[in-house]
Amino acid sequence: MIIVAGQIRVAAGDRDRYLAAVADVARLARVAPGCLDFVQAADPLDPERINIFERWETDDDLIGFRESGDPDAPEPALPDVLSVEVVKYRIASVEAP
Repeated sequence: MIIVAGQIRVAAGDRDRYLAAVADVARLARVAPGCLDFVQAADPLDPERINIFERWETDDDLIGFRESGDPDAPEPALPDVLSVEVVKYRIASVEAP
């Protein structure tokens, strides 16, 4: 299992615009082969922070989704990103908490 998690930071006044611009990404990811979960969400405490969480069955599923977009489609109009701290984790086992 692959988990992609972290945070993106934008100016507080730009966060809703950023999330609206990428809203379709979550809808597309959640129906993609191998996607177990996908969310980009406003942090409840920090107005600049967007929390990222993705869970995929395999690397191939993750890469397949990342490469599945229309290369001729225009990029969404995103506000400036202040910083990105997102990493990929490889999970060897899963158990109940």
